[in-house]
Amino acid sequence: MILITGAAGFIGSNFAAALNEQGMNNLVFCDRLRSGGKWLNVRKRQFDDFVFPEDLPQWLAGRHGRLRAVFHMGAISSTTVVDGDAVLRENLKCSLALLDWCAVAGVPFIYASSAATYGNGRQGFNDEFTSQALARLTPLNLYGFSKHAFDGIVCRRRETGGMLPPQCVGLKFFNVFGPNELHKGSMQSVLTKVWPDIAQGKAVRLFRSHIPEVEDGGQRRDFVYIRDVEQVMLWLLEHPAVSGLFNVGTGTARSFKDFIGAGFAAAGRNPAIEYVDMPLEIRDKYQYFTQADLTGLRGAGYQRPFTPLQDAVAHYVQNHLLQECPYR
Repeated sequence: MILITGAAGFIGSNFAAALNEQGMNNLVFCDRLRSGGKWLNVRKRQFDDFVFPEDLPQWLAGRHGRLRAVFHMGAISSTTVVDGDAVLRENLKCSLALLDWCAVAGVPFIYASSAATYGNGRQGFNDEFTSQALARLTPLNLYGFSKHAFDGIVCRRRETGGMLPPQCVGLKFFNVFGPNELHKGSMQSVLTKVWPDIAQGKAVRLFRSHIPEVEDGGQRRDFVYIRDVEQVMLWLLEHPAVSGLFNVGTGTARSFKDFIGAGFAAAGRNPAIEYVDMPLEIRDKYQYFTQADLTGLRGAGYQRPFTPLQDAVAHYVQNHLLQECPYR
């Protein structure tokens, strides 16, 4: 069996789809659906069991030797959340408990970290997995801090011979986009968020730049398609000797103007973009540039190319956003 936490979320549900497409249906999902439309993300999936997070410790008891791997994607992922206790309880303490169980049981553990750990990016985006390198990073929000704290604990265990699973991999996801984002509300990728305007031929609103060296719409991100992310995860499943902390992005930063322009092109419309002031409460926490350094991932042996932005956006628009059912 393969356990996926956050299985009904964005990355978790797409990875479950990828596993199903590979003929792997003996999956166990761990998540909360609540009253929104999150269940639609897993409506088409094949799986053997569904476990609520609070029941996971009891479910794991006695299952040593029965799990092939744990993919830990579950977390409070909002970058604007302000309840520090809730974030640490979900993103750090629960992660540590699962890490320890995998170490004792000898089960591979692949978990979601984040590019939010890099903060303003002034220290670069090198995923060097040493305590000295991690100490140079200063996350700008609680979410990034919680992921950074967990990376640090794993790193110190690695350096001191502490208790770790036989395979332990952290994935620093950059700006992932694709189907099954609709439940995320304000945390959707910008393309998903503005798609109704593109589809109706309305102008899309993007944030104006508030630093002179960057033009409006020129803020750049490493936008990576979810299909590429799941290929990295599938590769790790097949290469249990690989451990470490790896960036997952394309290695090429593109502007928001480019990203949304690709969406208009895929919809067969001319771009129409208006710029609005960025809210004051996020201006000092805003990243104007992110770009994954893929040296670590390539050095570990992953050589598959990442989908170019225009091709990725076209696939997403044509196979999901323009379809009656946009879910995967």
